[in-house]
Formats: sequence, structure tokens, C-alpha cells
Amino acid sequence: MKRCTSHTAKGAANRMYPDAYVDYLVHFHGDRDWFECHELLEEYWKQNPADPKSKTWVGLIQVAVSLYHHRRGNRAGALKMIAASLRNMNDDHLAELGIDHADFRRAVERRLEELSANGPAPFSDLDIPLSDMELIGQCNSKCVERGMVWKRPSDPGNRFIMNKHTLRDRTDVIEARSREAERKREHNKKARG
Repeated sequence: MKRCTSHTAKGAANRMYPDAYVDYLVHFHGDRDWFECHELLEEYWKQNPADPKSKTWVGLIQVAVSLYHHRRGNRAGALKMIAASLRNMNDDHLAELGIDHADFRRAVERRLEELSANGPAPFSDLDIPLSDMELIGQCNSKCVERGMVWKRPSDPGNRFIMNKHTLRDRTDVIEARSREAERKREHNKKARG
């Protein structure tokens, strides 16, 4: 079940944001755990395939994945993801999500230029410019609750966040894949007679 949190932007009607999106923003700006951002929004996106913002969700996921790759020194992966994000994000949807779409698009385009240029492309954090003050307030509050600081710079010494895809506990994923493989074997066995 998708949960949403209500927000009212200055001069805007009451907005509803999915909790996964709010948590994405908290991790994006709080602990800079872009792998977690990817996991949160990807799960939401998969659970809501008919969502009209589907491509924009993918674009936001791709921005987080690009930052994860860039911080780890995978320039090619970062470039591929940031370019794809620009093709997927819809400005109207970004605005509905409380994002200053023009500033955000410019920041993402600048990152694409930096990654595309010859020569070094040193990593730097990227913030999503939010236009909904109530959303910013809620994100700030969640950061405090979780012991994070809103817009704190990345910690290059945090090896877990830097390499989360290789260091996280994948027991549940491995078990689920094993169960699915066994289910397919049984299905094929029955189909053969």
C-alpha cells in the first residue's frame, strides 16, 4: 500500500507526496546514501506501474544512481545515468513533486557537461532544489529524527555508503531467487508431464 503525506506549498493546492519520495529526499540530502535513494524509489515505482509520473520516478532514480557511480569513480556509469535521467524527467511532474524543475534541470545538465568533457570530473554533491517549503520542513524534521543533517556534504570516508551495493546484506534477495528458481523447476517438471 502506498502511503502519502500531505503538503501545502506556498500559493499551491494541498499536495500529496508518497512516503518513499520523502524518504528519498531525506537520504538524498541527509546522509547522501544514493544507493538507498535508488532502492526506495525503485520499489515505489515497481509497486505503482500505472503512476503517470512513472518516467519521472525513473529519472529521479537515475540521478541518484549517477551520483553513486560518480562518487565511486565510475565516470562512464555516472554519465550514462545522468544523460538518461534528463530524457525521463518531466518538468510538470517535477513541479508537482515540489521541485524547482528549471533549477534542477540546469544542475543536472551541468553535471552532464562536466562528465562529458575531456579532463577530470571531480565529484561534488548535487542538491535537488525544492520549492515546497512544507516539504523542506518535513525533510528537515525527518533528518533530525534520524540523526542526519539536511544538506550535509558527503562523507568520502564512509565506506559502507560508498560501496553499499557490495557490502549490504543480500540474504533475503538470495533466498527469494532460490525460491523462484525452485518454483520454476517444479513448474517445468509438471509441464513436461
